[in-house]
Amino acid sequence: MHGPTRRRRWLRATALAATVTLLAAACGGGTAEAPEDGAAPSAAGGDTDRELVIWAGSQTPITANFNPFNAAGVLHLANGGIYETLFAYNKAADTEPVPLLGTDFAWSEDGTELTVTLRDGVEWNDGEPFTTDDVVYSFLNEASKPAYLADAVATDDSAVLLSFDEPQFTNEFALLGATYMVPEHVFSQHEDAEDAEAELSGIVAWPNAESPVGTGPYLVETTSDAAYTAVANPGYWGGEPAVKNLRYVGIDSNQSAEDLLATGQVDWATMFVPEPERIEAAGYGYLNTPVDPTVLYTCANADLGCEGDQTDVAVRQALSVAIDRGQIAEKAFVGLTADISPTFALLGRDDKWIADGMPAAIEQSADADQAGQILEDAGYEKDADGFYGKDGEPIELTLTSVDGWSDYNNAAKLIEEQAAAAGIKVIASTVSWNEFADSRTGGEFQLVMGGVIGTSSADPYQIYRDWFSGDYTTPVGTALEPGFWNFSRYANDEVDAAVKVAAGTDDESVKADAYATVQEHIVHDVPYIPLVVNATQTFYNSTDYTGWPTEEDLYLFPPAWQGPTSGVILGNLTGTE
Repeated sequence: MHGPTRRRRWLRATALAATVTLLAAACGGGTAEAPEDGAAPSAAGGDTDRELVIWAGSQTPITANFNPFNAAGVLHLANGGIYETLFAYNKAADTEPVPLLGTDFAWSEDGTELTVTLRDGVEWNDGEPFTTDDVVYSFLNEASKPAYLADAVATDDSAVLLSFDEPQFTNEFALLGATYMVPEHVFSQHEDAEDAEAELSGIVAWPNAESPVGTGPYLVETTSDAAYTAVANPGYWGGEPAVKNLRYVGIDSNQSAEDLLATGQVDWATMFVPEPERIEAAGYGYLNTPVDPTVLYTCANADLGCEGDQTDVAVRQALSVAIDRGQIAEKAFVGLTADISPTFALLGRDDKWIADGMPAAIEQSADADQAGQILEDAGYEKDADGFYGKDGEPIELTLTSVDGWSDYNNAAKLIEEQAAAAGIKVIASTVSWNEFADSRTGGEFQLVMGGVIGTSSADPYQIYRDWFSGDYTTPVGTALEPGFWNFSRYANDEVDAAVKVAAGTDDESVKADAYATVQEHIVHDVPYIPLVVNATQTFYNSTDYTGWPTEEDLYLFPPAWQGPTSGVILGNLTGTE
């Protein structure tokens, strides 16, 4: 149990002697002294004008969008580099949160109130002070207000009280580690106050492209179709970053990005590389932190408008057992992945949350006979070509993945072959990133090869709520709202009720019982067909920069695209002496 006393004790200890370097304040070589507000000292090294080049992903051409509420197209720098959360959580390890714009927090005994103490002396990059009004606005505006949040009020000049109608212990990360603080004096100008729906639309649609105003360590300098650049924020509360210039480059395929890495033209990238030794040999540091599930999204819910054979649970079950995950792990992901649990608890870290009677790791080999039996029991028959169907119409499913994502593309082709061996027709195809994003957000797909955002704490609650709760989805044809991740359109009343129970308790036994209910349904219904826990491979230039997370000091999850931790890492870097 994480009570107020333990939280305060830990946060005070962190402020006095943190081992995690929060943000750089170094000017010249050596180790900087910790600022008076408690931020940890910078890594050894010094300022550098050398431009740090970061792979911006395959979202080309780049569209200027630095709005943290526009999740579909927001550029990586926005989340962490420009806009910050109150705390940063380490997805790679079961550790306590790192203070950012917040310095302390405490839950009430019944979990219906959360008090957050704010960092003093923080300014927005336009010179305006960061205040409790900004925090209240960041929680209550229509683009970000959680349905479970009753109110947010300032109790004094340095603290905000979040209140709830029911206990919300389990939503700690969503509130403190995933809600970006934005300036009220800027964002409120883009509301249409006539009604809440118009206000939401106005805030989300605004691209925030010119001189975004944040509290983070960097300022946007230029944006083009191919790249965008940023410079160090001289007024940053943690001290001006030692790395003065950033360039994010858009590259439309993994292979092209890998080639640039191998030739020293990119300094930080998180991407699939089948032979990481090749990049390490070029002088890069390397971390593989598999925490995020790779799955087949299925548009599962016909009641919300999903169309296709995958809306039949028997088809989803049969396809799942027809997949040879061991072959996919070896051939498509070259052995760099980890086994996945059909419960979506992260094996090793979250084992205590897997209910009795539930499988831990999903079966790795295919069972074509079992797949056929599932379909036959559901009334399907084989046709002359050996494919199952009903009423003379064979099952036919389109599986899409993003063009250029070589690991996913290869996995999709393997699934096509494996499904055919079990009498299920799957057609693998590739689409652009924009087509992928639009189709999954709108629900207009049958099967999509994609990732699930793993939890940032040692608890599967975030996945259960965000990806399986009916409260976090919309009908097909209606784009998911910001913060909604239930692309499958899955809805189950018992799952929703259990998620609410888990959100409202700090009692692990009560939470475990709730999770048992969730797991019973999602293992049976498979709205997301589990494949692997994907390799998350991060490569970084350790020759010219110090301060990266390493195997010895994995102080934060290292991907270049992960907010808000990528902003903390950027501020932590220094040039080598």
